[in-house]
Amino acid sequence: MPRPSKIDFPLAVADYIALVPEHEIMSAFFAQRAAINSLLEKIPEDKADHAYAPGKWTLKELFQHIIDAERIFSYRALCIARGEKENLPAFDENEYARQSEAWDRNWNLLKDEFEHLRRSTEMMFNSFNEQQLMRTGTAGHKMISVNAIGFTLIGHMYHHINIIRSRYL
Repeated sequence: MPRPSKIDFPLAVADYIALVPEHEIMSAFFAQRAAINSLLEKIPEDKADHAYAPGKWTLKELFQHIIDAERIFSYRALCIARGEKENLPAFDENEYARQSEAWDRNWNLLKDEFEHLRRSTEMMFNSFNEQQLMRTGTAGHKMISVNAIGFTLIGHMYHHINIIRSRYL
């Protein structure tokens, strides 16, 4: 399945999709594993409660956000792949972060949770056939394909990998 075309996703996710160098969804998931593993190895536990500036998320809050977004995007992909016709709700990432209580989470468990969640996401996308990947639906009243959601997930992670490397480490 090739990269999604610009008609397959809203402008709001274009920057995320542009961060993905691969042209096929499963190759992109596989390629990102090394970047994630390398990043996680470089983050010491004593940095987990660090924010790079006042009012910015700590690494715990950032990883909780990544987990929340991965779950939401995966749910959207599943719904659309299965033919859901209803609009799927948008979400306010800042409100989710405020309500997450990530400050009370164990850093190593957060990392483990993300790794298991990502593996589950990869397995779900691997189970989709070409017809399912091409299906479109609406989320936040914006049309998007299942394939574009997968590329958005991967690009969203690259976006945060770049932020962590440049501002937290």
